[in-house]
Amino acid sequence: MSYLKNSQELLNRFLTYVKTYSQSDSIQADKGIQPSTPQQNDMAALLNKEMKTLGLTEVQTTEYCYTYGFLPASPGFEDKPCICLLAHIDTVEEVSGKDVKPILHENYSGEKIHLPYGIILDPASDADLAKTANTGDTIITSDGSTLLGADDKAGVAEIMTTLEYLLKNPDVKHGPIEVIFSPDEETGHGMDHVPLNLIKSKFAYTVDGGNIGELEKECFNAFKSDVTFIGKSVHTGSARPNLVNAIVMASSFVTNLPRHEMPETTDGYMGFYGPMSIEGSIEKASVNLILRDFCKEGIEKRKNLVDKIATTVAESFGGKVEIVHTPQYVNMKENLDKNPFVVEKLVKAYENAGVTPLFVPIRGGTDGSRLTELGIPTPNIFTGGHSYHSRYEWASLKQMTVAVEVLLELIKEVSL
Repeated sequence: MSYLKNSQELLNRFLTYVKTYSQSDSIQADKGIQPSTPQQNDMAALLNKEMKTLGLTEVQTTEYCYTYGFLPASPGFEDKPCICLLAHIDTVEEVSGKDVKPILHENYSGEKIHLPYGIILDPASDADLAKTANTGDTIITSDGSTLLGADDKAGVAEIMTTLEYLLKNPDVKHGPIEVIFSPDEETGHGMDHVPLNLIKSKFAYTVDGGNIGELEKECFNAFKSDVTFIGKSVHTGSARPNLVNAIVMASSFVTNLPRHEMPETTDGYMGFYGPMSIEGSIEKASVNLILRDFCKEGIEKRKNLVDKIATTVAESFGGKVEIVHTPQYVNMKENLDKNPFVVEKLVKAYENAGVTPLFVPIRGGTDGSRLTELGIPTPNIFTGGHSYHSRYEWASLKQMTVAVEVLLELIKEVSL
């Protein structure tokens, strides 16, 4: 069944959101500051006001910037299960999300998309983009100076459009629905202060995926590893043999990590060691890296190898090393497998919307992986966004529209 007569309201909402600056900051988030940036409060305030205007109840933004809203059940459907929908409001920090200037490429016909600042989207090297050619689709990009922000403002727009549809069409019956828009997902801290006291649902769904059809029920096990080398500073003119250079130790450590197990050399179910930053001086230099693996045994092996390489490097140079492994999230597959109906309902919703479910692993995590760990099973739904975390990011308006159709079908399935 096709619910939306046109996609203009969805598009307008999405364009408003991507123009609203809400980039997060992992350094601040790692210090326990949430939200990690003040601009996330602006995005939360926008959504808070919009939900109140639409007519949701219990609308509130917590001190930690989680924005919550509740849509009561249709009369006679109060005893149906409550469903929670989630999306995150922040954008990644690696590429600027400030002053986003979206560009619409209507009736895309398959040509290269040339953006300012030398950015070219080429369907010859992007199979997903090629598939949208000559389908009457509208492709949305930034102007190339920033990312677009479809991760995850496409998800936010799709949830809000779903709520608006239900409020404007009371003949579409449904059980109780609650929504949460979270901060700091991109920093790995999206569920640090999630208001569990507000959540009535026993299961939930994040809208934070990519290509149409993707249905994600498994993700990485994730650790952040901080490796700090301690050296000894001596005047460089008389350094031999007493100088111990922490910069060289840190560099040697990164060089000795398995080159064939880096983010850029892995895909599918392959795990990796991901150096994210290296900084310091002769006396002290630090490497921050992320460890990812789909199985618990694999992540433990990766932690052990980091320990071994770092210790060997420090000893060979005559220095010292301090290693701290911090857990970030766990693979949600095990807990979702214990609650199969959560995914079964979603599969049925995909099929009702004419979408073939594509079960792909998340090479990362979502707020849903952490929420699943906390006892609320939460698989992930596609948004129609592509090439995330880059200036090459784009979104398909047709796919975004279908995501709304899936959400409406999901709500119908849960309310049967």
